[in-house]
Amino acid sequence: MRRLGISVYPEHSTPEADRAYLERAAAHGFTRIFTCLLSVDKGAEETVEEFGSFISYAHDLGFMVAVDTNETVFERLGATPFDIAPFAKMGVDIIRLDSHFGDRGNIVLTRNPYGIGIEFNASHNHPLANLIERGANAKNMVACHNFYPEPYTGLCEEYFERYSKIYKDLSMPLAAFVSSQQPDTFGPWPVFAGLPTCEDDRHRPIDLQVRHVIASGLVDDVIIGNCFASEDELAAMAAVDLTRVRCRIDLDEGISEAEREIVFDFDHAARHDPSPYMIRSSWSRSSFRERQIAPRAFDAPVFTKGDVLVVNDNMAHYRGEIQIATRDIPNDGVRNRVGRIPEEEQFLLDYILPEHPFGFIR
Repeated sequence: MRRLGISVYPEHSTPEADRAYLERAAAHGFTRIFTCLLSVDKGAEETVEEFGSFISYAHDLGFMVAVDTNETVFERLGATPFDIAPFAKMGVDIIRLDSHFGDRGNIVLTRNPYGIGIEFNASHNHPLANLIERGANAKNMVACHNFYPEPYTGLCEEYFERYSKIYKDLSMPLAAFVSSQQPDTFGPWPVFAGLPTCEDDRHRPIDLQVRHVIASGLVDDVIIGNCFASEDELAAMAAVDLTRVRCRIDLDEGISEAEREIVFDFDHAARHDPSPYMIRSSWSRSSFRERQIAPRAFDAPVFTKGDVLVVNDNMAHYRGEIQIATRDIPNDGVRNRVGRIPEEEQFLLDYILPEHPFGFIR
């Protein structure tokens, strides 16, 4: 089950602002929180008390909480891989390891008596399969990508997929970050250019970032890296269909109700026998065997990538089939253009694989 999450940084905020943000996110169905202990410069007792109070309130709202750590954080709290009692006292659900404790330390951490999950940095190629062979508790291991505050330093698509597959092949729950586009957001460090995992997501609208990460088929949980996201952004994320690729469509003027029905009222899935020229969904054809779809003129000799087409009466056997052009296709009169995928969303078409479900956003 996929989850949506937020990030909160109590050392840079106030309890009142944090609690209000948690309440807004909880109201939209968010259930995961990321927070960072790397940037906290306080003693053990004060840190445990402050974050313990924050985590307790988060639990009351139904959140699970992950804290980012390293060796320095452990030392400051008086913890070791063999004794993580300070984290248990705080009520932590997941300890994220920004850096690790060597093979022996990592294995012992996954066997902690509190059942606290141990989260590994998925933006690296950790040999976790080897750790599992040597006794690490796979059921207590999760993974989460980095976020990247500095512009142009986020992961490229190739390595995002390559690293993600390592952890998905181990059936390990995987999280990644997206970024609020609000002007005054912040993270754990004094860098204010967003906190995404993938560089290409840095300036995209937040719902498109989520749809990109989900379209990869590799990520379970999607977390906003910076805070505070706006109410509209929380709502936009909550409205994303986490089960399939969905693209926005700019509908053409003058399309029929039948064509509108085909676009929005059917569960589309790409055919098992893909064409290099288009993505086809045939489910709607059976409903249009005895119904008409009149041909409509389209003032262009070819359809181009991103054009959404419906087969009309001039090819009655295929009437009602919906197609998305992925290359230029001659406009030979057997297809009506009903709309177009905006250019900034056309990259999502690469994720619609044979037999995978997809849909359109009104």
